[in-house]
Amino acid sequence: MIKIANAPCSWGALEFDLEEKSEEIGFDQVLDEIKETGYIGTELGDWGYMPTVSSQLYNEIHKRGLELLGAFVPVALADITKHEDGVLSALKVAELMFNAGYKNALIVLADDNGTISKRTQNAGRILPEMSLSNSQWKVYAQGAEKIAKAVKDAFGIRTVFHHHCAGYVETPEEIDKLLSLTDPTLLGLCLDMGHYAFGGGDPVKALKTYSDRIWHVHFKDFSPDIAKASRDANGDYFDAIKRGVFCELGKGEVDFESIVTLLHQLEYDDWVVVEQDILPGMGNPKICAQSNRDYLKTLGL
Repeated sequence: MIKIANAPCSWGALEFDLEEKSEEIGFDQVLDEIKETGYIGTELGDWGYMPTVSSQLYNEIHKRGLELLGAFVPVALADITKHEDGVLSALKVAELMFNAGYKNALIVLADDNGTISKRTQNAGRILPEMSLSNSQWKVYAQGAEKIAKAVKDAFGIRTVFHHHCAGYVETPEEIDKLLSLTDPTLLGLCLDMGHYAFGGGDPVKALKTYSDRIWHVHFKDFSPDIAKASRDANGDYFDAIKRGVFCELGKGEVDFESIVTLLHQLEYDDWVVVEQDILPGMGNPKICAQSNRDYLKTLGL
């Protein structure tokens, strides 16, 4: 059975170092509203957002009848000097989840998105010359595998890679490249429908292409009209988010009806995480979360 979760990023709790951080909604309100809007699971959010003592984390999640299913870990994988710190960060998060009793949770590994100026400025319109060189790709893939292996060896926890706009793995070609360079038994894929569409791909096609590699799924919608408005204004990735490029489910171009049908055909029996990335202080996250949950009910989820 497909299980539906939401995540703190839908409430503006993002991993980025932003001026708006002070406007973040507290984790207790986020967990309450995830529960109240009909979801049964959550991701952790960036380190320190939720309790970092395992017993306290368990209590907060458990008392609301929720499950913890994964945690986002950003690492600058193209920089070999960052790999060891990345291993330590992932192990710290994995240990927290493991000791809290969430032994089936995933490390959701990603680039250190939003820190690479040319990729951040050109999100959704990446040119080949903005990509990594072959030697850089080798470093990048080795870093991802090193982190995944360390987490698996220490705690038996699996790692998925989250392709993401404003990082070095955004376009379909870049995702293909990374997957071709990494061990499919060690590193899975977190397919994010909105980021895949923003990066120039068809999420339905991606689901078919990578079905054997997909261990985790994010449901995010994408508005091409808002992306164009941001592009026309020479806006960067954060400008697009601020304009609402990741809109409510069913209001963008992602074909969720076909995706849900295909997930059933593939006998996907795991979590789908709804994410509607916003910046702190934007909109009314609870209302959006409820609308997204109601929309998925119309698709039988």
